[in-house]
Amino acid sequence: MSEITKSGMIAIVGRPNVGKFTLTNALVGDKVAIVTDKPQTTRSRITGVVNRGNCQFVLLDTPGLHRARTRLGDYMVKVARQSVADVDAAVLVVEPIPRVGPPERELLERIKALGCPAVLVINKIDTVKKESLLAVIDCYRRELDWQAVLPLSAKGGDGLEELLDALAPLLPEGPQLFPDGMTSDQPERQLAAEILREKLLLCLDKEIPHGTAVEVTRWSEREDGVIEMHATIYCEKASHKGIVIGKNGAMLKRISTLARQDVEEFMGAKVYLETWVKVKENWRDSAAQIRNFGFTDQ
Repeated sequence: MSEITKSGMIAIVGRPNVGKFTLTNALVGDKVAIVTDKPQTTRSRITGVVNRGNCQFVLLDTPGLHRARTRLGDYMVKVARQSVADVDAAVLVVEPIPRVGPPERELLERIKALGCPAVLVINKIDTVKKESLLAVIDCYRRELDWQAVLPLSAKGGDGLEELLDALAPLLPEGPQLFPDGMTSDQPERQLAAEILREKLLLCLDKEIPHGTAVEVTRWSEREDGVIEMHATIYCEKASHKGIVIGKNGAMLKRISTLARQDVEEFMGAKVYLETWVKVKENWRDSAAQIRNFGFTDQ
Protein backbone atom coordinates (compact mmCIF):
# COMPACT_ATOMS: atom_id res chain seq x y z
CA MET A 1 0.00 0.00 0.00
CA SER A 2 1.29 3.46 -0.91
CA GLU A 3 2.22 5.88 1.84
CA ILE A 4 -0.40 8.59 2.30
CA THR A 5 1.15 11.97 1.46
CA LYS A 6 -2.03 13.93 0.64
CA SER A 7 -5.25 14.13 2.65
CA GLY A 8 -8.20 16.44 2.77
CA MET A 9 -11.85 17.06 3.59
CA ILE A 10 -14.40 16.86 0.79
CA ALA A 11 -17.99 18.08 1.35
CA ILE A 12 -20.63 16.24 -0.67
CA VAL A 13 -23.67 18.50 -0.93
CA GLY A 14 -26.95 18.67 -2.82
CA ARG A 15 -30.71 18.67 -2.48
CA PRO A 16 -32.49 15.74 -0.75
CA ASN A 17 -32.71 12.41 -2.57
CA VAL A 18 -30.16 13.34 -5.23
CA GLY A 19 -27.92 10.35 -4.47
CA LYS A 20 -25.27 11.82 -2.14
CA PHE A 21 -25.36 8.89 0.24
CA THR A 22 -25.35 6.27 -2.49
CA LEU A 23 -22.30 8.06 -3.90
CA THR A 24 -20.49 8.08 -0.54
CA ASN A 25 -21.19 4.40 0.07
CA ALA A 26 -20.01 3.52 -3.44
CA LEU A 27 -16.77 5.47 -3.04
CA VAL A 28 -16.05 4.04 0.42
CA GLY A 29 -17.03 0.50 -0.58
CA ASP A 30 -18.88 0.10 2.71
CA LYS A 31 -22.16 1.22 4.24
CA VAL A 32 -21.56 4.49 6.11
CA ALA A 33 -24.81 6.27 5.14
CA ILE A 34 -28.35 4.96 4.88
CA VAL A 35 -29.98 4.95 1.46
CA THR A 36 -33.70 5.11 0.67
CA ASP A 37 -35.87 6.65 -2.01
CA LYS A 38 -37.32 9.10 0.53
CA PRO A 39 -35.94 12.63 0.94
CA GLN A 40 -34.31 13.91 4.14
CA THR A 41 -33.00 10.45 4.99
CA THR A 42 -29.77 11.53 6.69
CA ARG A 43 -29.94 13.84 9.69
CA SER A 44 -26.30 14.54 10.50
CA ARG A 45 -22.93 14.86 8.83
CA ILE A 46 -21.31 11.48 8.18
CA THR A 47 -17.61 10.98 7.53
CA GLY A 48 -16.54 8.35 5.03
CA VAL A 49 -12.87 7.61 4.44
CA VAL A 50 -11.33 6.48 1.13
CA ASN A 51 -7.64 5.57 0.73
CA ARG A 52 -6.43 5.47 -2.88
CA GLY A 53 -2.79 5.53 -3.89
CA ASN A 54 -1.05 8.23 -1.87
CA CYS A 55 -4.34 10.05 -1.16
CA GLN A 56 -6.81 9.90 1.70
CA PHE A 57 -10.21 11.41 0.93
CA VAL A 58 -12.35 12.29 3.97
CA LEU A 59 -15.91 12.60 2.69
CA LEU A 60 -18.37 14.76 4.62
CA ASP A 61 -21.74 13.40 3.60
CA THR A 62 -24.44 15.90 4.52
CA PRO A 63 -28.22 16.15 4.85
CA GLY A 64 -29.86 17.54 1.76
CA LEU A 65 -30.68 21.23 1.78
CA HIS A 66 -34.43 21.72 2.07
CA ARG A 67 -37.00 24.08 3.61
CA ALA A 68 -37.14 23.26 7.31
CA ARG A 69 -40.51 22.66 8.97
CA THR A 70 -39.34 21.53 12.43
CA ARG A 71 -36.45 22.20 14.82
CA LEU A 72 -34.87 18.99 13.54
CA GLY A 73 -35.27 20.31 10.01
CA ASP A 74 -33.55 23.55 11.08
CA TYR A 75 -30.65 21.49 12.42
CA MET A 76 -30.36 19.47 9.19
CA VAL A 77 -30.26 22.61 7.03
CA LYS A 78 -27.65 24.15 9.35
CA VAL A 79 -25.43 21.07 8.99
CA ALA A 80 -25.75 21.15 5.19
CA ARG A 81 -24.75 24.82 5.07
CA GLN A 82 -21.88 24.54 7.56
CA SER A 83 -20.40 21.50 5.83
CA VAL A 84 -19.32 23.60 2.88
CA ALA A 85 -17.12 25.62 5.26
CA ASP A 86 -13.60 24.55 6.30
CA VAL A 87 -13.20 21.94 3.58
CA ASP A 88 -10.58 21.51 0.89
CA ALA A 89 -13.13 20.95 -1.88
CA ALA A 90 -16.84 20.56 -2.47
CA VAL A 91 -18.75 18.12 -4.64
CA LEU A 92 -22.16 19.40 -5.72
CA VAL A 93 -24.41 16.50 -6.71
CA VAL A 94 -27.31 17.32 -9.02
CA GLU A 95 -29.87 15.43 -11.07
CA PRO A 96 -29.71 15.45 -14.89
CA ILE A 97 -32.18 18.35 -15.19
CA PRO A 98 -31.15 21.51 -17.14
CA ARG A 99 -32.27 23.88 -14.41
CA VAL A 100 -30.60 25.33 -11.30
CA GLY A 101 -33.12 25.09 -8.46
CA PRO A 102 -33.16 27.15 -5.23
CA PRO A 103 -31.24 24.53 -3.16
CA GLU A 104 -28.51 24.32 -5.80
CA ARG A 105 -28.44 28.11 -6.09
CA GLU A 106 -27.87 28.52 -2.35
CA LEU A 107 -25.10 25.92 -2.28
CA LEU A 108 -23.46 27.52 -5.30
CA GLU A 109 -23.46 30.87 -3.50
CA ARG A 110 -21.86 29.25 -0.45
CA ILE A 111 -19.15 27.66 -2.58
CA LYS A 112 -18.48 30.96 -4.36
CA ALA A 113 -18.29 32.87 -1.07
CA LEU A 114 -15.79 30.42 0.40
CA GLY A 115 -13.73 30.20 -2.75
CA CYS A 116 -13.10 26.48 -2.37
CA PRO A 117 -12.56 24.39 -5.52
CA ALA A 118 -15.62 22.46 -6.60
CA VAL A 119 -16.52 19.48 -8.75
CA LEU A 120 -19.95 19.07 -10.30
CA VAL A 121 -21.40 15.56 -10.32
CA ILE A 122 -24.44 14.96 -12.52
CA ASN A 123 -25.86 11.79 -10.98
CA LYS A 124 -28.46 9.29 -12.23
CA ILE A 125 -27.26 9.45 -15.84
CA ASP A 126 -28.67 5.94 -16.31
CA THR A 127 -32.15 7.51 -16.15
CA VAL A 128 -31.80 9.83 -19.17
CA LYS A 129 -30.54 9.79 -22.73
CA LYS A 130 -26.89 10.79 -23.11
CA GLU A 131 -27.62 13.61 -25.55
CA SER A 132 -29.80 15.36 -22.93
CA LEU A 133 -26.78 15.75 -20.63
CA LEU A 134 -25.27 18.50 -22.80
CA ALA A 135 -27.99 20.95 -21.76
CA VAL A 136 -27.42 20.11 -18.07
CA ILE A 137 -23.66 20.59 -18.40
CA ASP A 138 -24.12 23.89 -20.24
CA CYS A 139 -26.57 25.11 -17.59
CA TYR A 140 -24.15 24.55 -14.70
CA ARG A 141 -20.99 25.62 -16.54
CA ARG A 142 -22.47 29.11 -16.65
CA GLU A 143 -22.69 29.18 -12.86
CA LEU A 144 -19.14 28.36 -11.72
CA ASP A 145 -15.61 27.63 -12.89
CA TRP A 146 -15.70 23.93 -12.02
CA GLN A 147 -12.55 21.87 -11.53
CA ALA A 148 -14.40 19.08 -13.34
CA VAL A 149 -17.91 18.26 -14.53
CA LEU A 150 -18.62 14.54 -14.28
CA PRO A 151 -21.77 12.72 -15.33
CA LEU A 152 -21.96 9.44 -13.41
CA SER A 153 -24.20 6.79 -11.91
CA ALA A 154 -23.54 6.30 -8.20
CA LYS A 155 -25.97 3.40 -8.14
CA GLY A 156 -24.36 1.66 -11.11
CA GLY A 157 -20.81 2.52 -10.10
CA ASP A 158 -19.99 4.28 -13.36
CA GLY A 159 -17.62 7.26 -13.14
CA LEU A 160 -16.40 6.74 -9.56
CA GLU A 161 -12.72 6.39 -10.51
CA GLU A 162 -12.94 9.52 -12.65
CA LEU A 163 -14.36 11.43 -9.67
CA LEU A 164 -11.46 10.39 -7.42
CA ASP A 165 -9.05 11.31 -10.23
CA ALA A 166 -10.59 14.79 -10.33
CA LEU A 167 -10.48 15.24 -6.55
CA ALA A 168 -6.90 13.99 -6.00
CA PRO A 169 -5.17 17.20 -7.24
CA LEU A 170 -7.36 19.25 -4.86
CA LEU A 171 -6.03 17.54 -1.72
CA PRO A 172 -3.30 19.39 0.18
CA GLU A 173 -0.04 17.75 1.16
CA GLY A 174 -0.47 16.22 4.58
CA PRO A 175 -0.36 13.10 6.74
CA GLN A 176 -2.93 10.35 6.95
CA LEU A 177 -5.88 11.52 9.08
CA PHE A 178 -7.57 8.15 9.71
CA PRO A 179 -5.92 4.73 10.21
CA ASP A 180 -5.96 1.98 7.57
CA GLY A 181 -9.19 0.01 7.52
CA MET A 182 -11.29 2.80 9.04
CA THR A 183 -14.16 3.76 6.72
CA SER A 184 -16.13 6.09 9.02
CA ASP A 185 -15.76 8.08 12.22
CA GLN A 186 -19.19 6.93 13.40
CA PRO A 187 -19.30 4.43 16.30
CA GLU A 188 -20.54 0.98 15.33
CA ARG A 189 -23.64 1.30 17.50
CA GLN A 190 -24.54 4.59 15.77
CA LEU A 191 -24.20 2.98 12.35
CA ALA A 192 -26.36 0.09 13.55
CA ALA A 193 -29.01 2.57 14.74
CA GLU A 194 -28.95 4.26 11.33
CA ILE A 195 -29.39 0.89 9.60
CA LEU A 196 -32.48 0.22 11.74
CA ARG A 197 -33.84 3.68 10.87
CA GLU A 198 -33.21 2.96 7.20
CA LYS A 199 -35.48 -0.09 7.44
CA LEU A 200 -38.19 2.05 9.03
CA LEU A 201 -37.96 4.40 6.05
CA LEU A 202 -38.07 1.50 3.60
CA CYS A 203 -40.97 -0.39 5.18
CA LEU A 204 -43.22 2.48 6.23
CA ASP A 205 -44.77 5.24 4.17
CA LYS A 206 -45.30 8.98 4.01
CA GLU A 207 -44.59 11.08 7.13
CA ILE A 208 -44.45 8.38 9.82
CA PRO A 209 -40.82 7.29 9.35
CA HIS A 210 -39.62 10.90 9.45
CA GLY A 211 -41.21 11.17 12.89
CA THR A 212 -39.12 8.28 14.19
CA ALA A 213 -35.78 8.13 15.95
CA VAL A 214 -33.70 5.15 17.05
CA GLU A 215 -31.70 4.80 20.26
CA VAL A 216 -29.42 1.82 20.85
CA THR A 217 -29.65 1.15 24.58
CA ARG A 218 -27.41 -1.93 24.68
CA TRP A 219 -24.45 -2.86 22.46
CA SER A 220 -22.17 -5.63 23.69
CA GLU A 221 -20.33 -8.71 22.45
CA ARG A 222 -21.13 -11.97 24.22
CA GLU A 223 -18.59 -14.68 24.96
CA ASP A 224 -19.88 -16.70 21.98
CA GLY A 225 -19.06 -13.77 19.65
CA VAL A 226 -22.69 -12.74 19.11
CA ILE A 227 -23.35 -8.99 19.26
CA GLU A 228 -26.30 -8.17 21.49
CA MET A 229 -28.17 -5.07 20.35
CA HIS A 230 -31.18 -3.58 22.12
CA ALA A 231 -32.86 -0.66 20.35
CA THR A 232 -35.81 1.60 21.07
CA ILE A 233 -37.77 3.16 18.23
CA TYR A 234 -39.40 6.45 19.18
CA CYS A 235 -42.36 7.87 17.27
CA GLU A 236 -44.29 11.10 17.73
CA LYS A 237 -47.86 9.79 18.07
CA ALA A 238 -49.55 6.83 19.72
CA SER A 239 -51.29 6.05 16.42
CA HIS A 240 -47.88 5.80 14.75
CA LYS A 241 -46.73 3.26 17.34
CA GLY A 242 -49.42 0.84 16.23
CA ILE A 243 -48.40 1.24 12.59
CA VAL A 244 -44.71 0.61 13.39
CA ILE A 245 -45.60 -2.54 15.34
CA GLY A 246 -48.18 -3.75 12.81
CA LYS A 247 -50.81 -6.46 13.14
CA ASN A 248 -49.61 -9.07 15.64
CA GLY A 249 -46.18 -7.41 15.55
CA ALA A 250 -45.61 -8.30 11.87
CA MET A 251 -44.25 -4.91 10.74
CA LEU A 252 -41.82 -4.57 13.64
CA LYS A 253 -40.61 -8.12 13.03
CA ARG A 254 -40.02 -7.37 9.35
CA ILE A 255 -38.16 -4.13 10.11
CA SER A 256 -36.04 -5.82 12.79
CA THR A 257 -35.18 -8.81 10.60
CA LEU A 258 -34.02 -6.62 7.71
CA ALA A 259 -31.98 -4.46 10.09
CA ARG A 260 -30.39 -7.48 11.80
CA GLN A 261 -29.33 -8.96 8.47
CA ASP A 262 -27.66 -5.71 7.39
CA VAL A 263 -25.94 -5.18 10.75
CA GLU A 264 -24.63 -8.76 10.60
CA GLU A 265 -23.23 -8.11 7.12
CA PHE A 266 -21.66 -4.85 8.28
CA MET A 267 -20.15 -6.32 11.47
CA GLY A 268 -19.20 -9.70 10.03
CA ALA A 269 -20.76 -11.37 13.08
CA LYS A 270 -24.06 -12.80 14.31
CA VAL A 271 -26.37 -10.25 15.90
CA TYR A 272 -29.11 -10.73 18.49
CA LEU A 273 -31.50 -7.78 18.11
CA GLU A 274 -34.39 -6.80 20.36
CA THR A 275 -36.53 -3.77 19.51
CA TRP A 276 -39.12 -1.76 21.42
CA VAL A 277 -41.42 1.06 20.28
CA LYS A 278 -42.19 4.08 22.48
CA VAL A 279 -43.95 7.42 22.00
CA LYS A 280 -42.29 10.83 22.48
CA GLU A 281 -44.81 13.37 21.23
CA ASN A 282 -43.50 16.08 18.87
CA TRP A 283 -39.87 15.29 19.67
CA ARG A 284 -38.69 16.88 16.41
CA ASP A 285 -39.76 20.29 17.77
CA SER A 286 -38.03 19.83 21.12
CA ALA A 287 -34.46 21.13 21.33
CA ALA A 288 -33.84 18.92 24.38
CA GLN A 289 -35.06 15.76 22.66
CA ILE A 290 -33.06 16.55 19.53
CA ARG A 291 -29.92 16.77 21.69
CA ASN A 292 -30.88 13.54 23.49
CA PHE A 293 -30.90 11.74 20.14
CA GLY A 294 -27.42 12.97 19.35
CA PHE A 295 -28.22 15.84 16.99
CA THR A 296 -25.85 18.54 18.23
CA ASP A 297 -24.12 21.40 16.46
CA GLN A 298 -21.10 20.32 14.45
